[in-house]
Amino acid sequence: METKGKTAIILGATGLVGSVLLQCLLHDGRYQKIILFSRTSVGIQDSKLDEVLCDVLALEAQLDKFWADEVFCCIGTTKAKTPDKVLYKKIDYGIPVAAAKLCSLNQIHTFIVVSALGADASSAIFYNRIKGEMERMVQQFNIPKIHMVQPSIIGGDRNEQRPGEFFFKKLMSFFGFLLVGPFKKYRVIHPDSIAKAMVWLANNTYTNQRIASDTLKELAVHGTS
Repeated sequence: METKGKTAIILGATGLVGSVLLQCLLHDGRYQKIILFSRTSVGIQDSKLDEVLCDVLALEAQLDKFWADEVFCCIGTTKAKTPDKVLYKKIDYGIPVAAAKLCSLNQIHTFIVVSALGADASSAIFYNRIKGEMERMVQQFNIPKIHMVQPSIIGGDRNEQRPGEFFFKKLMSFFGFLLVGPFKKYRVIHPDSIAKAMVWLANNTYTNQRIASDTLKELAVHGTS
């Protein structure tokens, strides 16, 4: 199923997962062009790279530029970074849904989006519910290949301070091995595993649309073999 000379779009290339994904695609010979849609530049010079600086909250205005073989959506915020729930929904729900709509309109056949473990449209927890509603909505569009990756706590260094998350990561580094069987998916996952799994999913046939954290780690190994 591998094809050379492909074009990929990344949304959220300045984030933790998106930045790793960008490096994966830049070094992958199957991809000829990588288009980024974002508010700010990633500050990288590469012949493969094309940056479209725009208001991603108004992504549908970019219909004429939104052409690719695959779209990777790594957009996401946090309660600490975006305490306004209206704005939070515009980011975590609105941008992925707009991207899926553009995929459908421009007949882009592959859409892979970063969701979250615990995403559930019927959840009483606002943040889980938003992710679940996003997943449910993107599936309504006419896109042949959709995958929603559901990482647990993401390891790695972020630009912003998250004391609670930092403590949890440290705790999990010592006791994560105790999470086995159905609880294995709650172990910390690193952004390179998520990114490699997303690239593998884009280039191979995989049945499940929702993919939990422990499975992402397994797919990432395939992606490096």
